[in-house]
Amino acid sequence: MKTIKLGSSSLEVPVVAVGCMRINSLDKNEAERFVQTALEQGANFFDHADIYGGGTCEEIFADAIHMNSDVREQIILQSKCGIRQGMFDFSKEHILNSVDGILKRLKTDYLDVLLLHRPDALVEPEEVAEAFDQLESSGKVRHFGVSNQNPMQIQLLKKFVKQPIVANQLQLSITNATMISAGINVNMENESAVNRDGSVLDFCRLNDITVQPWSPFQYGFFEGVFLGNDKFPELNQKIDEIAGKYGVTNTTIAIAWLLRHPANMQPVIGTMNLERLQDCIKASDVTLTREEWYEIYRAAGNILP
Repeated sequence: MKTIKLGSSSLEVPVVAVGCMRINSLDKNEAERFVQTALEQGANFFDHADIYGGGTCEEIFADAIHMNSDVREQIILQSKCGIRQGMFDFSKEHILNSVDGILKRLKTDYLDVLLLHRPDALVEPEEVAEAFDQLESSGKVRHFGVSNQNPMQIQLLKKFVKQPIVANQLQLSITNATMISAGINVNMENESAVNRDGSVLDFCRLNDITVQPWSPFQYGFFEGVFLGNDKFPELNQKIDEIAGKYGVTNTTIAIAWLLRHPANMQPVIGTMNLERLQDCIKASDVTLTREEWYEIYRAAGNILP
């Protein structure tokens, strides 16, 4: 498994992160086998959130990996907080309480990375700064980041927060690539030219913030996967063609397309299927050509200006 530096930190992480949002769909033996398979493949970065399964996903993961001090030093744990029922909450009290709950469920003393889960319209960055300072000084969190935030939201946060923002988790896939398309269609009048995120991809690259694509196989907002979907015949034909050339599956190519981008992204995969997990990890060893990357981009219905 290839690795990258997470943002501006010294933390070396696998290029593929293992998302644990659905681990509560597995029984005990399946969860153990899933976690062990990931570790055997070098995928030791696990992404959580306090809302996944209402917290049960973190508990199931800790049991599945048989968490202890030796195991803890071999893995990298990331979790997220800030989403509550019907609202978002980046208050100091909620962040601190959330982290305590996360640590208890994961049976660990610290998180390698904590992300603020989506933007909070009522955020008071001074409170976030106080929470981050307390979490860092207590040793409970080592690195900090955000999810689904645009450049100005991050800049506002950075005005008060002294810790580097090392990651921004954003929805991105071959069929949900507006942040890429807007950069290609600059100064055009077509739909693809609409800048929906304030050039967040360029901003993250300029500021050493690792983009973590979530839902890398989804189209729309959790409408379904594009692989093998009759709605995307040209795309699937092209992906299958390139997969055959490299002797891998279409799953591998979908992740390799993201990894080919020079932003050094870290896709977060959410599959609980062992074969698909291994196929995702294989993408670390596949480097698409420039021609192949653009062929896939165009096959998804994107028209170059």
